[in-house]
Amino acid sequence: MRLFLFLTLLLILMSCEKTAVQPGSTGEADRYNEDHRPQFHFSPEANWMNDPNGMVYYEGEYHLFYQYYPDSTVWGPMHWGHAVSQDMVSWEHLPIALYPDSLGYIFSGSAVIDWDNTSGLGDGGEPPMIAIFTHHEMEGERNKTNTFQYQSIAYSNDRGRTFVKYEGNPVVSNPGIKDFRDPKVIWHEATKKWIMVFAAYDKVRIYNSPNLIDWTFTSEFGIPGDKRLWECPDLFPIQVEGSGEEKWVLITSIQKEGPNGGTATSYFVGDFDGATFKGDNKNQKWLDYGTDNYALVTWADVPKSDGRRLALGWMSNWQYAQQVPTEKWRSAMTLPRSLTLHNSSGDYVLRSHPVKELESIEKESNAISGQTINGTFELPTQPNHSLYKLELSFERPSKGIVEVRFSNDVDESLSVGYSVADQHYFIDRTFAGKDDFSDAFADYHTGEAAYSHDQIDMVIYADLSSIELFADQGQCVMTDIFFPNEPYNKIEIVAENNDVKLIKGKVTKLSSIW
Repeated sequence: MRLFLFLTLLLILMSCEKTAVQPGSTGEADRYNEDHRPQFHFSPEANWMNDPNGMVYYEGEYHLFYQYYPDSTVWGPMHWGHAVSQDMVSWEHLPIALYPDSLGYIFSGSAVIDWDNTSGLGDGGEPPMIAIFTHHEMEGERNKTNTFQYQSIAYSNDRGRTFVKYEGNPVVSNPGIKDFRDPKVIWHEATKKWIMVFAAYDKVRIYNSPNLIDWTFTSEFGIPGDKRLWECPDLFPIQVEGSGEEKWVLITSIQKEGPNGGTATSYFVGDFDGATFKGDNKNQKWLDYGTDNYALVTWADVPKSDGRRLALGWMSNWQYAQQVPTEKWRSAMTLPRSLTLHNSSGDYVLRSHPVKELESIEKESNAISGQTINGTFELPTQPNHSLYKLELSFERPSKGIVEVRFSNDVDESLSVGYSVADQHYFIDRTFAGKDDFSDAFADYHTGEAAYSHDQIDMVIYADLSSIELFADQGQCVMTDIFFPNEPYNKIEIVAENNDVKLIKGKVTKLSSIW
């Protein structure tokens, strides 16, 4: 009898364990129902996450590695977490890819497919996947040296499922720069060399290599006198829309003094010859004006037949990332975005667009006819549902603001809109919900409306704890997180002191990816 009870209990425990770990199981659905858990943004199953790393496409899979600490919901010894997706929308969690070792924690970096096996690390005729990352050696940091960060590689010959660290690490030693990290590697076809760009405190450094192992310093790029910390750079070519012209974009994330305080992602446009990036260092632009899009980088090896430059960012801000009111998990990623470059009156600007694959989570839609609004107009929503995509076009009013307000039954609200007098877009999360965890959280954020226009176009994605605004065909983008005590269940267009003319609109219900 005792043996029977023991075996029965063992089977129950084994069943529970299986349910808890299998992606896509009932257990996963239960875990993704916690308060504030995003429903169509990537987030880890549990514990701490920050920067996206190693983003590469291979054999039908988008790989997302990420900074991960599996033992707490605050930052700690960094690992590379790992997930894969066929569409950048629905994700399969995989085991941790890289663990800390004798050389240090595993900080941010990138991954590429070594198609011609230039590294010699391939096996069985298949090209290896090479991860390039920063080793962060804690003892050196504690001893206040300047050489505790250096660049290393690891390789995989099984589609990224397991990695072997290169025995000759590090492949780029530290020349004496305290903040020396976050390598992004690309193949430069014209010179037949690999290019590595990484952050070196207040600038980027560029190296090249024939084989991903032997690297040579070629140049650096920065803003004279700038003392902000640069992180997570990316460098890539992109064609100017509507022309045959090609330019190069250098993305770099800035750890303070973003457009609305704290961290933010910026970019420069210029030219690159395989050794030196030449751009206007006085013309730093912002890829996202919200407070919660940081460390954005692009996917490597997206097929030429696709042709898009695809990107993803960490949806948080170092001002409060470790204090946000989530219990079992911390942080999510932004929506995946497609970047396009445009010549705007002689100046080059990037636009960001939600990827078309997000159409897979779109359910029923309600079209809204054109009308003049004075007061409030409630948009059609469904009971007990808070996941929506809004597509709204307005005539630019002569005064006042155009406001879209999300609210709940406990008098919490968040507003998204456009101010005529100030000529900017805004997200106001002053009364959006919980904010006592940080003095920097509850605030009114603004985004630049870069040109004069008679029509205001907004695409808004609303998740349980985030809002993403794509305005003016993606030229002004804002991403903010928030933490209401109850989910928002009402959406209104508000015109309190002016008439607002809605040209057309559509409200689309979105489904959970979990």
